[in-house]
Amino acid sequence: MTVALMWEARAATGRGEELLAWARAQELSSRPLRRETFRAPQDRVLVITWWDAEHSADLPELPEPAGELVARAVHRWRFDSVSED
Repeated sequence: MTVALMWEARAATGRGEELLAWARAQELSSRPLRRETFRAPQDRVLVITWWDAEHSADLPELPEPAGELVARAVHRWRFDSVSED
């Protein structure tokens, strides 16, 4: 089974590039099948990692950035793959 972990944060005003650099520099304790980093308007940063694991598996995730770097708490979601196109 493939599980995708999504990590999304919104940077504090004017700190979007810093949050993006911070997210890209974070190392995980094990290597996912795939990892992608995205940015969006309003200084949002999204990181998706794919794992060969069960939905409930204990998987490494990006931590919370320092409070002054973000405008709100990080949002996290976990998805199971149902098809591959």
